[in-house]
Amino acid sequence: MDEETLWQQRAQSNPEQAKNYIKRFAQLRAQGVDLDGEARFIDALLPRGARVLDAGCGTGRVGGALARLGHGVTGVDLDEELLGAAAHDFPDARWIPGNLASFELRAVNGGVEEFDVVFAAGNVLAFVAPGTQVQVLSSLARHLAPEARLVLGFSPSLGYAPADFAADVRAVGLECTAQFSTWDMRPADPDADFIVALLQRAEHVN
Repeated sequence: MDEETLWQQRAQSNPEQAKNYIKRFAQLRAQGVDLDGEARFIDALLPRGARVLDAGCGTGRVGGALARLGHGVTGVDLDEELLGAAAHDFPDARWIPGNLASFELRAVNGGVEEFDVVFAAGNVLAFVAPGTQVQVLSSLARHLAPEARLVLGFSPSLGYAPADFAADVRAVGLECTAQFSTWDMRPADPDADFIVALLQRAEHVN
């Protein structure tokens, strides 16, 4: 049985957590706040009509924007209220319930479904069950096509230290090919409170 994620634990003490999350981003969009930085970053990595996996998709804010750009998007999240909002707002994408530490999507040939980009934005790695980050990274890596990229964005101040992240990346056979401190590709800064990492399977890094 999967361990409870931090998101699930917080939902027990705050049953309105998902509703508040949905409302917050709806308000930001209504105010004209730019919410598409992650989608622009990921779209720049892809040809048209690419296969995209949005891991920890929430309301589908990022994956939905990519679907509107013509990509084939699958989103996975364990909060079914957030998934319902994603399905309502972005019906052209596929939204699936699942725990990132253990999920596995199957292709029509019976093998693991592969994607051209897998991404986890919005501090997803900070809200998984404590100590399961390496399992999550392994699950995400399994769904990478041979030369695909894994894109991760999170704040180390939420409990996932950069040194632990680097060790987990190596442990699952990945290599960081680029790192930034923001989604608009500002250079990596050890004093910045955000990491955007671009990863590939180590055997496919030149």
